[in-house]
Amino acid sequence: MSEPNITTSYDEEDDGIHEECGVFAAYDMDGNQVSSTIYYGLYALQHRGQESCGIAVSDTNGPKGKVSSYKDMGLVNEVFTPEILDGLQGNIGVGHVRYSTAGSSVRENAQPLVINYVKGTLGMAHNGNLINALELREELSYTGAIFQTTIDSEVIAYLIARERLNTPSVELAVASAMKKLQGAYSLVVMSPRKLIGARDPFGFKPLCIGKRDHTYFLSSETCALDAIGAEFVRDVLPGEIVTITPEGIASDCSMAIKTPRRCIFEYIYFARMDSRIDGISVYESRVMAGRILAKRHPVEADIVVGVPESGNAAALGYSMESGIPYGVAFMKNSYIGRTFIKPKQAQRESAVKIKLNAMPEVVKGKRVIMIDDSIVRGTTSERIVRLLKNAGATEVHVRISSPPFLYPCYFGTDIPSSDQLIAYDHSIEEIRQTIGADSLGYIAVDDLKDLIEGNEDICTGCFTGDYPMEPPKGDIRGSYEK
Repeated sequence: MSEPNITTSYDEEDDGIHEECGVFAAYDMDGNQVSSTIYYGLYALQHRGQESCGIAVSDTNGPKGKVSSYKDMGLVNEVFTPEILDGLQGNIGVGHVRYSTAGSSVRENAQPLVINYVKGTLGMAHNGNLINALELREELSYTGAIFQTTIDSEVIAYLIARERLNTPSVELAVASAMKKLQGAYSLVVMSPRKLIGARDPFGFKPLCIGKRDHTYFLSSETCALDAIGAEFVRDVLPGEIVTITPEGIASDCSMAIKTPRRCIFEYIYFARMDSRIDGISVYESRVMAGRILAKRHPVEADIVVGVPESGNAAALGYSMESGIPYGVAFMKNSYIGRTFIKPKQAQRESAVKIKLNAMPEVVKGKRVIMIDDSIVRGTTSERIVRLLKNAGATEVHVRISSPPFLYPCYFGTDIPSSDQLIAYDHSIEEIRQTIGADSLGYIAVDDLKDLIEGNEDICTGCFTGDYPMEPPKGDIRGSYEK
C-alpha cells in the first residue's frame, strides 16, 4: 500500500516517499480460527513492511458483518500477543504489513481497513499505489464519503463499497471498481462469506493462492505459504479477480490485458529469496544477475562478497561465473529495518552505522568485489565501501544487480524523485568517485529480461522513464520530466 498524492485540505502536496507492503489472507472452510495462521503469514512477509501491521477476521457462521480487528505500529511480533490473537475470533480474515512515509507513520493509516456500509462489512488490505487516487478521492468526497486516513487504500475500499450498491455481488463490485483504478494494486478483500483476491491488469505487485487441508490462502509471496505449511496452488494472474467460497475458487479475467508489466524490483530486491513470483525463482533471478555482472564487468580480484541480504545470491552468481571465490564479509544486525525505505535521510545514515559490520578476517589485504542490488542516493554505498576499506580491503570493486535509477516509481516502490537519485545527474565515473569504489558496473536494462527467463513483460520505468501508463503530471516528488 502506498500514499496517494493528496492531503486532507487538497491544497498542498504530500512530501512523503512511497513504500512497499505485504498482504495475507485466509479462509478456513471447517470453521477453525485463522488469526494465528495469518500472524505467521505476516511474520514471513515482515521484510515487506516493518512499521505497522494488522489483522481483521470474521466468522462466516456467525452474525453477518461482525468483524474483529486489531492494528498498530510496530513489528508483527511486537503488535500481536497471544491474548490479542485469541480475541480475534473468525475463520476468514485478512492481514497486512506496511512501510510508511514521512508524516504518515501513524496508527490510523495501518491496515487492514474495515468498512461498514449499507450492504454489510468489508475488510481489505492493499499493496501498491494508485496514480489517480486524488481524482477518485475528490469524486467520492462529493458523494458523501468521509475519509479517516490519508492512504489510497481507503479510496479503493470506498469505491468497492459504492459499486456494491449497484452490483449483485462483492466480486462484481471489485471488477467495477477496477475499471476506475489506475496504478498498482494487489488486493485481499473479506466479505461476510467470501474471500476475494485481485491483481491490477499490469501485475505490478505479486499475489498467489495457497491451500492447506480445507483452508485457502492469498499471499504476496510464496514464502509465507511455506511458513504455514500450505501448498502453492498458483499465482493470481495480472488483471484477475479470484473469489474463494466453500464451493471453490471462481476466476474473472475480464480485466486482463495482453502486455502485463511486472515490477522487476521484486526479483532484484523486495521479495524474499526463497519466494517464487509468477513461476520464477527469486533466488535464481539474483544468481543470474550475478552471472550477468561477471560477464559484463569482469575484474581481477581475490573474493566476491554480497551486501546482505539481496546481494548475497548475486554475489554467488558472480563467483560461479568468474571463478573468483565467494565469501561472507558482512555481519548483519537482523533487527534493524531496511535503510532503503527509512522515512528520513538522517535515519538512513544512522541506521547504516549499526546495520552492517565488515569482517577484517575475510577482506584484509584482498581485492574485493562487492555486489549490491542498487544505488539510490549513494550515501549507503559510500559507507559500505568505507567499511570494507577500513577492514583492510586493498581494492573494492562495486557491481550493482540493477541498472542506474534515473526516474521515480509511481507504482508503490520507494524510488524517489530524480533530483534525489545520484545517477540522474552523475555519470557512472562520478558515482564511482562519490562512493569511493575502485570500479563500478551496473546491469544493463536489456539484461533485465534474462533475470526472469527471457520474459519481457516487466516495468522498467524507474530505469528508462518508459512507464506502462501515463504517470501523474504532478506527484508528491515534483513534476514528471522524461
